[in-house]
Amino acid sequence: MRTNWSATVDFDQALVAPTSVAEIRDVVKAQPQVLALGSAHSFSRAAVGPGLHLSTEGLPPEIVVSPDRSEVTVTSGIRYAELGPALHDRGLALAAMASLPHISVGGAISTGTHGSGDAIGTLSSAVTALEVVTPDGDLRWVRRGVDDDFAGWVVGLGALGIITRVTLRVEPTYDIAQSVLLGLDLDVVEERFDDVFGAATSVSVFTRWRSEPDAQLWLKRRIDNEGAWDGAPHFGARPSERKMHPLEELDPIHCTEQGQPGPWHERLPHFRAEFTPSSGDEIQAEYLLPRFRAVEGIRAMRSLAHRITPLLHVTEIRTMCADDLWLSPAYGHDTVGIHFTWHKDERIFDVLPEIEQALLPLGARPHWGKVTLATPAQLSAAYPRIADVRTLMERVDPTGKCRSVVVQEILNA
Repeated sequence: MRTNWSATVDFDQALVAPTSVAEIRDVVKAQPQVLALGSAHSFSRAAVGPGLHLSTEGLPPEIVVSPDRSEVTVTSGIRYAELGPALHDRGLALAAMASLPHISVGGAISTGTHGSGDAIGTLSSAVTALEVVTPDGDLRWVRRGVDDDFAGWVVGLGALGIITRVTLRVEPTYDIAQSVLLGLDLDVVEERFDDVFGAATSVSVFTRWRSEPDAQLWLKRRIDNEGAWDGAPHFGARPSERKMHPLEELDPIHCTEQGQPGPWHERLPHFRAEFTPSSGDEIQAEYLLPRFRAVEGIRAMRSLAHRITPLLHVTEIRTMCADDLWLSPAYGHDTVGIHFTWHKDERIFDVLPEIEQALLPLGARPHWGKVTLATPAQLSAAYPRIADVRTLMERVDPTGKCRSVVVQEILNA
């Protein structure tokens, strides 16, 4: 049986990988139920459904730069690990990358995947147009500034059809210098939250929620805007004298280079593209809070450290700016993600209710691609445009051909 990459979600569906858009249209027309599959890096049931799985990775890869070099159109199955170097070779760059570059563009934008940075949006926020095979087998483009419901299509959870091409905003290429500080005190993170997360273009705080100052501060500075790391401010932490992994005891060979500046696509992710992530001992959950509630969320998690830490690999805290995409975790406000990488231990499902009881009342939105025990009603309540989402999905796919179990639960809430 096929599974997601960490073998925590089973896929019963048959899988096809058409090699042309015409073939995708034929498959969609012929099937009573079909669901797009990305790179299978989700931990939720966002890609689980009763029908056929369709992957776009069989499409011949395309990278087409617009005449003014402000946009690039790519096939949806291309992975960021392939797209990044190809853009860099053309003198172009994306504003954001996720921690893993191994994920597909179509899957990442459909689930609201993100990187980190106060002025950086989710990966989905870079989208300006989509080519989609709709559930009736038609082929259409949906464009920002043209289609009034564009903001409902991008983070669509696969429910509006099969995305075949994606147009993304790009900019001139740039270099990043990545530095890691050790021994950061979470008291400092709470007291100087804006200073800490404003210290570089992209900032991550890794912690295991222990009482001693144990956090790592990962700073990724754009050379063209901020220069290389100059050693300050330290926020009471100390610069690492060696290359680090977010889990200090693990070999950092899989991590992107630290200290020496390099191209954006080799520094914005935490992990190197040439090492394929293996199925590991982990389950992931993440909660995206309005930025103005982030410190409250951190304090709440610290109060649960005795429950969290024994089952945890590591937590990563990241920021992103607001967007207008209806099902984006950053819809309507600047956002902070508190991400948990757990041991593959069923006891985490005894802890998640306590975490969600603390974070959901603060406005937290569970990540679409991670595990959650939030009810469909709670998920729906977290999104102000959920009524518009339901209307759009019912209009585009009235028979439910492209709905996962997650989407079906939300529509029925």
